Amino acid sequence: MSVAYAVTTIDRVPTIADEGVDWRPIQHYFQLTAFGINVYRAPTTGIHLIGDHDELAGLQEEVYVVLSGSVEFLIDDEPFALHSGGLVIIKDPAVRRSAVAQSAGAAVLAVGNREGQFESTWDPKHFEGVPTYQPQADSPPA
Repeated sequence: MSVAYAVTTIDRVPTIADEGVDWRPIQHYFQLTAFGINVYRAPTTGIHLIGDHDELAGLQEEVYVVLSGSVEFLIDDEPFALHSGGLVIIKDPAVRRSAVAQSAGAAVLAVGNREGQFESTWDPKHFEGVPTYQPQADSPPA
């Protein structure tokens, strides 16, 4: 891509119809090289938005954001019902994951990159005193 930036909408990114999923390959379309990013939308309930997989081959960490609707994620055989604004963070590439739309129009943003490859340009002082996620031994994962 020869331009320095682009401003558009998800609907203007070309779609790949994949087993009923409206897949918008943002990373491919804009030829991004720092991370993978895609949007998956379900025109109907019951569509597998994210196929069952792990990321061992690419050693990727992934983040899924539910943009709209309801989606049931299956993370290492544990179901999680999420709605708009819900997050799934998967640091371990060996963790199996999948997601099924529980409502028509459900949409998920997926972002991933090889673990250990990100270098932030933020000043570490911006994060002083800001807590990080700490799982509780006596509670299920968030």
